[in-house]
Amino acid sequence: MNITFIEPFYSGSHKRFTDQLINHSSHKFNLLTLDGRNWKWRLYGSAQVLADMFNNSEFETDILMISAMMDLAVFTSLTRKRLKNTPVVTYFHENQIAYPYHEEGDDHRLKRNLHYGMINYNTTCVSDYVLFNSSHNMESFYDGIGSILKKMPDNRHDHKLTSIREKSMVMPLGLELKPLLKDRPFVNDIPVILWNHRWEFDKDPDTFFKSLYSIKDKGIPFKLIIAGQSYKNSPDIFYAAKERLKDEIIHFGYPSHEEYVSFLNMADILPVTSIHDFFGISVMEAIHCGAFPLLPKDLAYPEIYKPAENPGIFYDDFDDLCRKLEKACNEFMTNKHLNNYSHISEKYDWSNMIEKYNEFFSKICKL
Repeated sequence: MNITFIEPFYSGSHKRFTDQLINHSSHKFNLLTLDGRNWKWRLYGSAQVLADMFNNSEFETDILMISAMMDLAVFTSLTRKRLKNTPVVTYFHENQIAYPYHEEGDDHRLKRNLHYGMINYNTTCVSDYVLFNSSHNMESFYDGIGSILKKMPDNRHDHKLTSIREKSMVMPLGLELKPLLKDRPFVNDIPVILWNHRWEFDKDPDTFFKSLYSIKDKGIPFKLIIAGQSYKNSPDIFYAAKERLKDEIIHFGYPSHEEYVSFLNMADILPVTSIHDFFGISVMEAIHCGAFPLLPKDLAYPEIYKPAENPGIFYDDFDDLCRKLEKACNEFMTNKHLNNYSHISEKYDWSNMIEKYNEFFSKICKL
């Protein structure tokens, strides 16, 4: 089977998912991409460029798959002669309806965040199949777009929402987890706490670092790894924390892949404070390598990590996070280990997920 995969934002987690899907799948792929930068312009303007690329390609396409970082309505209008009846699948790594725009940013002030969400909505309207990486991603999108359409003066598309839901499903990410797990060369004397996310406001670094200040002020010993990618407008608290926690820091900055794998296998505790996560790849990677997670009862975490089955890894609020972080540190100091939840991540390894994707592609191609 021949699949054309279009990724307008070929970077980071989008790139890893795309490359790994192609590498693990039994089908033949034609990959069309644009660089992973200027994401707002990708949403608005990538369709025209990628339509030209598709129209000029000689690859015989049985299925067209795109990520939602593109205006599919524009793309299909420009490729209708070539596309014909080819089934179109859209994959939502994230949705712009539920994305937490910074209150001080221009998009929030000028209400442009609504425009990005409507591009996502129009894309779902012209897709034959709509895949979301989590139920939280899917439900937050449809709840959000439903609320927006109710505010419109007339012709609110109620029937459209019903038909779009009927062609939507959750298809979790596949991840290359097995290569990340290494034998730990030693047991840490004191707990190592890990941050392995982007250095941006939606990961709520303020709450993360304030929880560390809390246990430090109580004299609880720990070491700290601050990994992940920084940006020119990353929150100032990272640099304040670098000074305040200088005696605890093992690493501070964007690591190489080899360093990152080493840090995953060194970490003991992973406090997660994100206010935005549609799946949480970095969280899954750390848990797979044995880090003990502390997760908010929000976003995609409850559906993946099951608070009813694993209540000890969820917290209710900031005070509860501090209490459970203190408890985890003290328990580690006593036992030199914490409960391991890596079994939760195993089903998301590509060795298990690829068959779900292959079966999905085979099914829609036969319809």
